[in-house]
Amino acid sequence: MKVIIRNDSKGASVWAAHYIARKINEKAAVSDKPFVIGLCTGSTPIETYEELIRMVKAGEVSFKNVISFNMDEYVGLPVEHPESYHSFMYKYLFNHIDEPEENIHILNGNAPDLKAECENYEKAIVEAGGIDLFFGGIGEDGHIAFNEPFSSLQSRTRVMTLTYDTRVVNSRFFDNDVNKVPKQALSVGVATVLSAQEVLILALGSKKARAVAESIEGPYSHYCTVSSLQAHPAGIIVCDDLAAGELKVNSYRYFKAVEEAEGE
Repeated sequence: MKVIIRNDSKGASVWAAHYIARKINEKAAVSDKPFVIGLCTGSTPIETYEELIRMVKAGEVSFKNVISFNMDEYVGLPVEHPESYHSFMYKYLFNHIDEPEENIHILNGNAPDLKAECENYEKAIVEAGGIDLFFGGIGEDGHIAFNEPFSSLQSRTRVMTLTYDTRVVNSRFFDNDVNKVPKQALSVGVATVLSAQEVLILALGSKKARAVAESIEGPYSHYCTVSSLQAHPAGIIVCDDLAAGELKVNSYRYFKAVEEAEGE
């Protein structure tokens, strides 16, 4: 696992954006096949998306040959609802870049058959050639996507019941009313994420510090589903100093030394 530590959220977010853009450009230079990316929502990726938008407008990267798959979507929330992940993605990214509409994939939380929707999502990923890079965040309890603690590390896209704690955290988007937060969501599984060629996790702020420490230094466990990244051959956690705050001093020094040696 590679860990990149920057002084602040802006530095970490920009690093992530530039890494994503570089990977898109590297594949475009050697192949006509589309770059397939997994995307996340929430407050964490917003600055990364802002930088990607800037890069697209500046001609530094293009999403014309990119296929995206979002991690999750609430069950029963109308697509046009301002807090649906459909709305989020168009507001913060898709409305501002050149990715073709037909290349955008977001789970349908209002599908008549949710099980079939999840199965078809997995099939669509395979048909696209598999995910080159999955870009995600990390929950305060160490979850990735909506794979709450004790989710199977072999899980695939499925219906998830959200814990009360997760709904409380997300209630800030729903007038701070936990009762307005949907109780279920569709989510890619841990194994879906780990099947990607690369996984890039962004963690920002002191509230994520415990989860970052557990995912890096703790055991490989379904209690902290991001810890599954320990078994991935190309996993990266990008964090700011606050999110790295609970790492052991020697761990922090090690990762900073590796960064310096590699010129990151």
